[in-house]
Amino acid sequence: MYHAESPHRWCLRARAPGAAPAMAVALLMLATGTPAAADDGFERCIDTIAERAADEGISAATIDGVLRKASQLERVIAADRRQPEFTDPFTRYLNLRVNDARVARGRELLERHGALLDRIRAEYGISPQYLLSFWALETNFGSYFGEIPVFDSLATLACDPRRGGYFTGELIAALHIVDEGHIDPDDMVGSWAGAMGHTQFMPSVYRRYAVDGDGNGRIDLWNSVEDALTSAANFLRGIGWTPGWRWGREVALPDGFDHALAGRDRSRTLTEWRELGVRRTDGGRLSADDTEASLVVPAGHRGPAFLVYPNFDVIMRWNRSEFFALTVGHLADRIAGEGPLSNPPPEDLPRLTRDQVRALQAALNARGFDSGTPDGILGPATRSAIRDFQRAEGWVADGFPDEQVLDALTSGR
Repeated sequence: MYHAESPHRWCLRARAPGAAPAMAVALLMLATGTPAAADDGFERCIDTIAERAADEGISAATIDGVLRKASQLERVIAADRRQPEFTDPFTRYLNLRVNDARVARGRELLERHGALLDRIRAEYGISPQYLLSFWALETNFGSYFGEIPVFDSLATLACDPRRGGYFTGELIAALHIVDEGHIDPDDMVGSWAGAMGHTQFMPSVYRRYAVDGDGNGRIDLWNSVEDALTSAANFLRGIGWTPGWRWGREVALPDGFDHALAGRDRSRTLTEWRELGVRRTDGGRLSADDTEASLVVPAGHRGPAFLVYPNFDVIMRWNRSEFFALTVGHLADRIAGEGPLSNPPPEDLPRLTRDQVRALQAALNARGFDSGTPDGILGPATRSAIRDFQRAEGWVADGFPDEQVLDALTSGR
């Protein structure tokens, strides 16, 4: 569950006293490619973490048998430093993750695990299709957990100054998991950032929300589907899921709709959206009630439009990406029996590099449309700045960086 834009990063900010110098030495030696010196710095860092682990009650057997055997992996540092070259448009993002084969597999598992999923829904209030959708997006229904030993990845990142405090906390949490007897440390493999099991929990999330779903006295997110899905439901309930409510829905907008009303910071009641002419995709009218909803148009005014409800915000606490949250919701709907989008996103959306996005942000700022510090990420501030620019030009203000926007901002006119 650890992504660049991601969730349950329950950041444990505390840094062990005196750890920073050791971490800095470790990274410096990595950079210079001097294995022996790097080992010395890494070992000093591990010594500091071992002291903290002992202070937190972790047994000497776990400290000596697990923590002190962790290895420093240069590929983990490389993965942490790597930035994606491209910013995928919604079309590509969605189509890579939602397809007929994945939907069919989700429906098959919905039937196979029906009794378990019904029990989870009764206890936690989470409908089965959402658990299957998260499971699909995190590990393709458990087909790939990652291949890096969790203690190697976490120890490497804990001894790196960039985010050493956070990953030290995660490393300590992972040691507690072993100390509590839930899983053999040799079986703990995951992503480069230490995300684990079917649902890719970070260790601190495991400790806070993982539960024994199969009743065997252990919590094993790798080998027990019951534990993994029950834990996912417990996590969703813990971060605010509202039982009985869906995530949102695709909607149809009237001709001439003011797209400046879109954005997750511009919520209105369903009654107000109804009065503005927003309808269900089958032509039916929205409910007339006070439920708050926001309009999201991830592919611009030519693409699909979605009204999203409070449970959408819960999905974004799992992973802080609108594309991820929309994909979870849509895949869940498909698994539950609904069809494809009524208005699929256009196939010709631009695939921008991060440098192109930075240049776009800088151009917006130069013209007085504040997009924040150029970082190459098309976040809410950038979309708001684009929307303001489009409105000033008299265009459809959908906040989307289409070719018209890119040409105008890069032409210097």
